[in-house]
Amino acid sequence: MFELLFPFFLIVLFFLVIAIVWRNNARKYISSSTVASAYDAWTQDKLLERLWGEHIHLGFYPSGKKHIDFRKAKVQFVHELVKWSSLDKLPRGSRVLDVGCGIGGSSRILAEYYGFNVTGITISPAQVKRARELTPDGLNCNFQVMDALDLKFEDGSFDAVWSVEAGAHMNDKTRFADEMLRTLRPGGYLALADWNSRDLETNPPSFFENLVLKQLLEQWVHPNFISIKDFSIILRTNENSSGKVISENWNSYTNPSWYDSIFEGIRRPFSILSLGPLAILKSMREIPTILLMNWAFGKGLMEFGVYKCRG
Repeated sequence: MFELLFPFFLIVLFFLVIAIVWRNNARKYISSSTVASAYDAWTQDKLLERLWGEHIHLGFYPSGKKHIDFRKAKVQFVHELVKWSSLDKLPRGSRVLDVGCGIGGSSRILAEYYGFNVTGITISPAQVKRARELTPDGLNCNFQVMDALDLKFEDGSFDAVWSVEAGAHMNDKTRFADEMLRTLRPGGYLALADWNSRDLETNPPSFFENLVLKQLLEQWVHPNFISIKDFSIILRTNENSSGKVISENWNSYTNPSWYDSIFEGIRRPFSILSLGPLAILKSMREIPTILLMNWAFGKGLMEFGVYKCRG
């Protein structure tokens, strides 16, 4: 009997260890330095890049085409947001600021395919180092370590501001919008995508949903989430905004990314195994949060907001 139960015991023990590690090493937001430290660690251990490629954001899956390559879906997301936000109307050579550029995946597409002169900023020194390593000589991209809440650029420095999945790490959403719109020239284009909660004031979360939100905040250094409606109001009422803000919920286009981000480890097992045994544990440590994200976005507790407006 013991021999029959032993494999089951090992499985239970393994997931118990994962659960303990997951809980005791929660990445709670304390300050912007905790965001920097988390992304430094993710970049230096190379696991996220091996699994997600150069783009640390969700992919775009056109309606009815759920089974497309995960990494191609991420590239497609960039092109879809460019088209939706009308950045493709800008002439080649336009100055674009990529706020929260990661390791530069979007910046390189904006420079290579659209001919923009791109400046990418991130709070993570390790990401800047890696972005520079991945960027070919001659491509109009430069990367700097900078806090998005304190941009070191003059007013109106850019023809467009681009930001994908960075705002959820900002503890002051109004300041985040202020700085982006301040550096955008009058008539320039803002293109932004972010993780939002549903409107929790008009539709309060249940006890279980509160537990889920707590984990999503603590596991991936998020100080808070706000709704698409609330962030749209922040953009609309900003003194540097034209006042016309268009927003949409792209949940249906992006949700397949969550399961795909897990399946990448199955499709490309060597990408994990080549980093050593510890990488396996680290990859398993992220699965509960990814599953919670999938559930939250699938149920509408979380929403993938996209925004566009003019300066």
